[in-house]
Amino acid sequence: MSEVAQLFDAGAAAYARFRPQYPEALFDWLASHSPERRRALDIACGNGQASRPLRRHFQQVLACDASVEQLRAGEELSDLALFAANAEALPLAGASLDLIVVAQALHWFATPAFFAEVARLLKPGGLFCAWCYGLMRIDPALDALVDEFYRDTLGGYWLDGRASVDAGYRDIQAPFPRIQPPAFAIEAHWDFAQLIGYLGTWSAVQRWERQHGRDPVAELTPALRQAWGDINQPRFVRWPLHFLAGIPN
Repeated sequence: MSEVAQLFDAGAAAYARFRPQYPEALFDWLASHSPERRRALDIACGNGQASRPLRRHFQQVLACDASVEQLRAGEELSDLALFAANAEALPLAGASLDLIVVAQALHWFATPAFFAEVARLLKPGGLFCAWCYGLMRIDPALDALVDEFYRDTLGGYWLDGRASVDAGYRDIQAPFPRIQPPAFAIEAHWDFAQLIGYLGTWSAVQRWERQHGRDPVAELTPALRQAWGDINQPRFVRWPLHFLAGIPN
C-alpha cells in the first residue's frame, strides 16, 4: 500500500467528519455539461463527498478509492457502486461513462497512464473534471496563523503532489484542451472545534506527529483560540476551488 493510501486509511473517520462539503451549484454545472446523465464515476472518492451529490443528477454513480477504510467511513453510500481500485487501472468498460470527477486528489496520480485511462472510459463528448482547494480564508489574523503553520511548521512534511494544489492545478499538463468552470467556492459556517478537527485531517500533520511524537495542531490551538475570539461563535470560512476540466474525446 502506498503512503498516500496508508495516511488516508488512518484518517478516514476524521476525514468523513471534518472535511467541508462542495457547493451544490458545482454538481448542477457538471450534469449540465455531460452528454447524458446515465453513468458518472468519482475517482479517489474518499468518504463520498462528491459521490453523494452526483446521485441527484445521474442514473448510476460509481465511486472508487485505493483506501478501503475511506470507503467504509462514508455514510449513506448504499446506492452507489463502490469498489477499491487504482486510478490508473479501473475495471470498467471503455466508452461507458458520461462524467468522471476527481475531488481533491488528482495531484496524487496525474500521470499519462491516468489520463489515458480517462480517455478510454469516457464516451465521446464525456466530461472530465478535477478540482482542488488550498488554504481556507477566515480573517487576516486566523489566516496568518494557518498560513504560517502550513508553510513553516509543516514545510517538508507534505507528500509529493501537494505543490500542485498550491498551484491550483495549473502545473498539471492534461492531454486535452482545458475548459474553465465558473468560479465556485466552498463556503461554510464553522465553530472552533470544526477548525481544529479539519486541521487534524491534513496528511502533513499526521506525518509530523509520527516523527515528533506530539500533535502540532494541539500546540497551535491556544494561538488559534485567541485569534478566533468567542469559540462558541461560528465563523464564515471560504475555500476557492481550482479546476482542471476538459472533454478528452
